[in-house]
Amino acid sequence: MAETVTEITVAQENEGEIVIEELDKVVLTKGVWSTIVFRYRERDRRTSEFGPPKATLRRYQKLKGAYRKRDSVNLTLDSAKALIQVLNEWIDQGLLGAGEKEEKDE
Repeated sequence: MAETVTEITVAQENEGEIVIEELDKVVLTKGVWSTIVFRYRERDRRTSEFGPPKATLRRYQKLKGAYRKRDSVNLTLDSAKALIQVLNEWIDQGLLGAGEKEEKDE
């Protein structure tokens, strides 16, 4: 188990062979709850070749000194593009961060 955010990885080995190779990692939030986006690729069991890069967004919770995965979302190319598009629209419209406050329906 990872004790620090920098130790968290999606890389996996099976009997000395890399089955999931981590290509990149970006820590989005740190703390008791941490959010990390990973770029990785998996080895095909039939061909032993690595497949195309994939992305996953994961949340970890630190309990008793170790981080444990609590939730994850695997992003396809289409879902990643849709997420980028909607976030850019919200940013451009000033609807995130220091933008307009949403009015609650009462």
